[in-house]
Amino acid sequence: MPKIRIAVLALFIGGLVAAPTPAAAQLGGLKKKIKQKVDRAVDREVDQALDKTENEIRCTAGDSECIQKAKKDGKTVVVVNQDGDPVAVADTVPGRPGEGVWANYDFVPGNRILFAEDFSQDRVGDFPKRLEFVRGNMEIVEWQGGRYLRANASSAVRITLPETLPERFTIEFDMNTGAAHMRNVLLTSPLEGSLAKYPGSYFQMTSATGVAGNGPESTTQTFRLRDELTPVRIHVDGSYVKMYLNEQRVANLPNAEVPRSNTLQFRLIGNARLPTYLGNIRVAAGGRELYDVLEEEGRVTTQGILFDTGSDRIRPESTPTLEQMGDMMTDHPDLRIAIVGHTDAVGDDASNQSLSERRAASVRRYLIETYGIDQSRLEDQGKGETEAVADNDTPEGRQQNRRVELIKL
Repeated sequence: MPKIRIAVLALFIGGLVAAPTPAAAQLGGLKKKIKQKVDRAVDREVDQALDKTENEIRCTAGDSECIQKAKKDGKTVVVVNQDGDPVAVADTVPGRPGEGVWANYDFVPGNRILFAEDFSQDRVGDFPKRLEFVRGNMEIVEWQGGRYLRANASSAVRITLPETLPERFTIEFDMNTGAAHMRNVLLTSPLEGSLAKYPGSYFQMTSATGVAGNGPESTTQTFRLRDELTPVRIHVDGSYVKMYLNEQRVANLPNAEVPRSNTLQFRLIGNARLPTYLGNIRVAAGGRELYDVLEEEGRVTTQGILFDTGSDRIRPESTPTLEQMGDMMTDHPDLRIAIVGHTDAVGDDASNQSLSERRAASVRRYLIETYGIDQSRLEDQGKGETEAVADNDTPEGRQQNRRVELIKL
């Protein structure tokens, strides 16, 4: 029971004690009954709070063993970062690279960031500064440990990119569609008129998620977007499109007709009871094979090795990039490389330095243990925030600076 309610009852009881003496016995009995009810209500609320606390297990993001054990024991899992603060569902993806459901996962993000936005610089309740409002009702909210754009009505929002999308690009974002039976569509150029009149292919996140449009289609029936905050990833290479929900590939279309422009438009369908949430948007230009760049330039940067927040634990989405590295080292037995970790400038300098060192060492260890690479062929280094390649004051810059670099020795 909230404290203020208890205080009001206490004042009422105090007034009864001072009542005229002829009614003292009757009021005394009433006082006793009210006190018993208050005590029982307080006891119930205390018991409920204790039960809730006792039933909660706090697990650090990435600690899949803790999460799985808690769920097995019927406990409520509260996932936290290294500082003990709750984190978003997108930061709690279980598993290890190359294992289980991630064994055949093959999404590799582009290595040059064109646009990134996590709404961390926006005010809660406002419309994000860097997006263009088209129509609807949208606002930034704090939700599941992060910030997201919430659509409470049929809405549309547009992103302007610094250049026209190249032949090879990737798009990533997190989404939860409360009204999953309705269309939530991402387009690669501004939408004019109805979808039926729209030329080319577009990406839809509905119960049938994938690539749709007036030409060939590739979709998969899924309700995942409605059930949980889900990472969506799209890879376009010429006319070849692959689309993923978390580790599941939901579209594999070799002959899509994807238009290229310098804008992206989201159509978000939601309502006050079942809103749609969108966040952690990243658009990147695709790159060449790691070995080709390494041979030509002597070094190559990858955005495809991801880690849990503030941790050196490699996330399972890193599987394809790690596989490329392992195959490269296996196919070229004379190749020796240094694995260099870099961070952005957020946080303490010393902590960033230590984190970059541990992350580089983690990648080296994975290649040795998984692919049997001779450890003498691999070195690991950490540069922290000292070798930024972009402005740390922008989301794109911070994304670009958080990277793993391979240098030919």
